[in-house]
Amino acid sequence: MGQAAAVSGGVAPWALVRRAAKLVVFGAGATAVTVLTASGVLIGQARQARRVIPQAQEPPPRGDGVYGARFPGPPLTLVVLGDSSAAGYGVHRPRETPGALLATGISRRLHRPVRLHRFAVVGALSAGLVPQVDAALEHRPDLAVILVGGNDVTNRTPLPVAVGHLVTAVRTLRDAGAEVVVGTCPDLGAIQPIKPPLRWLARRWSRQLAAAQTVAVVEAGGWTVSLGDLLGPRFAAEPTRMFAWDHFHPSAEGYAIAAAALLPTALSALAGAGGVPAGPQDRGGVRSLPAAAQVAARHAGTEVSAARLGGRDRGPAGRWARLRRRRPSFWRARGAAVASPVEEGVT
Repeated sequence: MGQAAAVSGGVAPWALVRRAAKLVVFGAGATAVTVLTASGVLIGQARQARRVIPQAQEPPPRGDGVYGARFPGPPLTLVVLGDSSAAGYGVHRPRETPGALLATGISRRLHRPVRLHRFAVVGALSAGLVPQVDAALEHRPDLAVILVGGNDVTNRTPLPVAVGHLVTAVRTLRDAGAEVVVGTCPDLGAIQPIKPPLRWLARRWSRQLAAAQTVAVVEAGGWTVSLGDLLGPRFAAEPTRMFAWDHFHPSAEGYAIAAAALLPTALSALAGAGGVPAGPQDRGGVRSLPAAAQVAARHAGTEVSAARLGGRDRGPAGRWARLRRRRPSFWRARGAAVASPVEEGVT
């Protein structure tokens, strides 16, 4: 979710430095002086980031309840899992959290009430999804939205370990009958207090994790939306509008734009549109899942889902996947709609 939500619960600059020191100098012929100089630069950048970026101090507001109670029929159940980007750290009102924004948007589009349960925890790693999933299953969710990954990068969680925890969560939820949408790891390189070369390394690690998450989630039957630096350009252009009080996490409008990028995929997942054969107009957006994951990791707002081509789920390079990329103007328009007040309130 842009530069602010990229690191849930605050950056861990020293963890980044310890990992970066091993990669900054490429080639076996690097001298000790070069290594020490590079490490010194990274340490200085980490100190500066620690001074600028505040740590999380209090939990975000909860938005649990029923949205769209005026609509007929039994409520759909939405659960939100993950870290502070899922919990909505940085806003003051429950209706401004990502879960509430998504519940509102789904309710209005489907004309159905939506019951929201938020289990996301500030500072959570992918390993922390286990208790969240266990709690979510008690409510028999129709849709689970997961936002996680930033803390795995800053805490140096091995990529296979982080992805393994995520895919286990997705499979468990899918086996229970829930549709699953994952917002993949945000781009930590978009965080302004982190300067090059640490920023370049953070971007590289974030994209590697996002691509791996995409492959694993789609293989497990879920949908993904790349968050990347979704809000990066707007944060730079409108910092007082897009930042929350801590000048690090997104404001209510920032979360609304991120929720807008997730909403169409959430609706498609609820409609059960995954794996639909590609038509002539879709062929340009269908490719192997590994290739689709790499594209999505570089372009924020890209949806990846399973597809069939020529009557087959897989080709020579693996499972077929469909990419859908939406323009920033779409996010702005949809963000305004999703972020509007909840007239019916929360019960």
